[in-house]
Amino acid sequence: MIVGYARTSTVEQTAGFEAQERDLKAAGVEKVFAEQVSSVAERGQLEAALDYARDGDVLVVTKLDRLARSIRDLCGIVDRLTAKGVSLRILGMGLDTATANGRLMLNVLGSVAQFEREVMLERQREGIAKAKGEGKYKGRAPTARAKGPKIRDLAAKGETRESIAAQLGVSVRSVYRALA
Repeated sequence: MIVGYARTSTVEQTAGFEAQERDLKAAGVEKVFAEQVSSVAERGQLEAALDYARDGDVLVVTKLDRLARSIRDLCGIVDRLTAKGVSLRILGMGLDTATANGRLMLNVLGSVAQFEREVMLERQREGIAKAKGEGKYKGRAPTARAKGPKIRDLAAKGETRESIAAQLGVSVRSVYRALA
């Protein structure tokens, strides 16, 4: 059986989600497991797909980044699939772990992808540090703290915490913090 897995990070990415499902169906996928969650969140449908796949099945994804967060995560997934006799096919790369070439290329490309991500994050951290040093990066302005006096004034007038939060556009938790 050909089993598919599709994932987008947010619910707003409907076009990407639909494109993945379309590509999986075109590849002959018989059962699709799909979810819209961040790769760092709990991926219940990925777990369901891995549990569902049986000896001789193929798990198909459109892109490597839709499946794994890191090379370690990728290796763990591939090891689980291999132990069950399931191969992995990545459409965007033309890879299939059913072949020795496919397994080699998956490891090489997975390592390159992780390296690229780490370099990008390193550059981002350097850029933030430079901007902070120049006084250009100050982070997000605290919104609820700036509204502290108004929060206390409304509370003194007998407003409920929920009402204060709604009026000022802050969370109820922020109201509690301002009143503490």
